[in-house]
Amino acid sequence: MHSQNFFTSRYLCKSLVTGFMFCLALMLSTGSMRGQQAGMLSNGEAKIYYESFGEGDPILIINGGPGMNSRGFRSIGKLLSKGYRTIIYDQRGTGNSVLPEVTSETITMDLMIEDIEALRRHLQVESWVVFGHSFGGMLASYYAANYPHSIKGMILSASGGLDLDLMSYAGENINARLSETNRANLEKWRRKIHGGDTSYYARLQRGKALAPAYLYNKEHRAIIAERLTQSNHIINGLVFEDLQRINYDCKKSLKEFQKPVLIIQGKQDIILERTAVTAHNTFPDSELILLDNCGHYGWLDTKDEYLAAVYSFLGKL
Repeated sequence: MHSQNFFTSRYLCKSLVTGFMFCLALMLSTGSMRGQQAGMLSNGEAKIYYESFGEGDPILIINGGPGMNSRGFRSIGKLLSKGYRTIIYDQRGTGNSVLPEVTSETITMDLMIEDIEALRRHLQVESWVVFGHSFGGMLASYYAANYPHSIKGMILSASGGLDLDLMSYAGENINARLSETNRANLEKWRRKIHGGDTSYYARLQRGKALAPAYLYNKEHRAIIAERLTQSNHIINGLVFEDLQRINYDCKKSLKEFQKPVLIIQGKQDIILERTAVTAHNTFPDSELILLDNCGHYGWLDTKDEYLAAVYSFLGKL
């Protein structure tokens, strides 16, 4: 899962990263450029930053992580903005979103879904399609379990699932997809970072060692390696502690979820097929698509097939 690195063994569970990103500073006040809009909203002590692309029915895109910002999802936001208004946002405490204190009381799944609902109200959206990738799929599912009437349809992309089963296998799967050299480099740079070297260079070297686990097509490694430099390990750890505290399991609630759901992931993903099948068997109205020659990022590994499946689903709503 990692929006975009997911769990790399127990020690990297605290550093569950997700996605890819490029830094482009945007104004914190509402603004726009060429169809792109940016703004802030307040939800209690948290200030949540968001961006949107295109026009049409709204699609909220929830990036992975946890502990990562949304900038790496500008690419998928733009890809899906053809005929739709796509919205990305920085989860509390990440990116341009502001949180005065980062503690176990301010970083919880319940507060994170309240941020999503506050964003919906702020944008005056009656209901929207919710697209959750990796950890974002877990957050989307928890949101659906608590706010089903706010959702028109849902897309779970390489989702971490409806319960905590992936924590029993994700780290092992990541390690199995890395070469011996990459595993050695990952351990080397992990030790340096935990020893106090938090420089961009050190984080990038760790990202380069870890990125191949998430891709079938290795030509995209630089994108993922860059994304993996962005993890906030404190927020990451607090989210996973909260997931365990609440015994995250949405299956019972979501058996009553009546909206259409697309579950899509790669056959070579670090997320096992059984996680997708569990979700497929839970939702009353769901479609499961497994893409061959595809890892954790469908819009990178199998772009045409991935987008065709997503647009086909959207066209039926």
